[in-house]
Amino acid sequence: MHRTASLSAAIATLLLALPAAAQDFSQVKVESTKIAEGVYALKGAGGNLGLVVGEDRAFLVDDQYAPLVPKIKAAIAAITDKPVSFVLNTHWHGDHTGGNEAFAEAGALVVAHDNVRTRMSSDQFVAAFDRTVPASPKAALPVVTFNDQVTFHVGGHTVQAIHIPNGHTDGDAIVHLKEVDVVHTGDLVFYGLYPVVDYSNGGSLKGMADATARLLAMSDADTRFIPGHGPVVVGRQEIAEYLEMLRVVHARLETLIGQGKTLEQVLAAKPTAEYDAKWGQGFLPPDRWVTINYQGMTQTPDATP
Repeated sequence: MHRTASLSAAIATLLLALPAAAQDFSQVKVESTKIAEGVYALKGAGGNLGLVVGEDRAFLVDDQYAPLVPKIKAAIAAITDKPVSFVLNTHWHGDHTGGNEAFAEAGALVVAHDNVRTRMSSDQFVAAFDRTVPASPKAALPVVTFNDQVTFHVGGHTVQAIHIPNGHTDGDAIVHLKEVDVVHTGDLVFYGLYPVVDYSNGGSLKGMADATARLLAMSDADTRFIPGHGPVVVGRQEIAEYLEMLRVVHARLETLIGQGKTLEQVLAAKPTAEYDAKWGQGFLPPDRWVTINYQGMTQTPDATP
C-alpha cells in the first residue's frame, strides 16, 4: 500500500492525543470516494468517515476533528443536499469524535456505544503514549447510547451498528450496511500499518484479532470494508491478511511472555519480522508496536469477555 506523509502525520496527531488547537489543518483536504449506491467514504485527517445518503436524510460514521467540520460539511454538500441527521461514533478517540459538538449543534443526533459516552465524560489516560486526554465538552457527548446493537432505517438503507467488545477499545462498534454489503470497521482495522491497541481503555491484541475474525465471518467475496485507517476501501482478502498478521504476532508474544522473556529479549526475537515490510512502515515502527503490546499483555489481562 502506498503510504503518504500526510497519512502518517494524521495518525501521529491522533495517537499522541494532541489537542486540535495544536494541529495545523489548513492544508488538509477532505476527499470522498463512492463505495456503493448511496454510500461514500471520506478521508481527511484522522479516521476514515462513512456517509450513507438516504431519501430524506444522511447518516455519518465518525466526524474527525472539530476544525475540519467545515471541510467535511463541504464534502458532504458536494454529494447530497440532505441533512446529516445522525452521527455514529465507532469509539471515543478524538479523531473520530472531534466534530460531535458542531454536528450536534447543526441538528444531528450523536449515537455511540455506552462506553464511548463514559470515556468521553471524564479524563482518560492512554498508557501506550503516556497521554491524558481531557474530557469532552458536554455538548459533544453522544445523546443516544446502546449496549449491543442498534438499527437505523435511513431511506432505503438498513444501517446496523454492532458493538464488538474489547478490541481497539472497550466501546468499539462496526457499521453494517446490509443492502449494499459494506462494513465500516472503525479502528478495529488499520490496513497497511500496525494498529493501535488501547489497552488502558479496554483494548487487547487478542480482541482485535477476534473482532477481525468476526468481520470475516459476516462477509463474502463481494463485501467491501471501510477501515478506520489506511485506504478507504478493502476487500475480504485484505481483511484475511490482516487477521493472519494479528493472530501470528499475538501467538508469538503470548509464547515469549509465557517463557518469562523480558521486553529486550522479546524485541531481539523479532516476532514481527516477516510482516514489517508491509505493516511496519506507518506511524508505529515494529519495535514500538511490539513494546506497546508486550506492556499491555503483561500489565493487562489479554482476553475478551
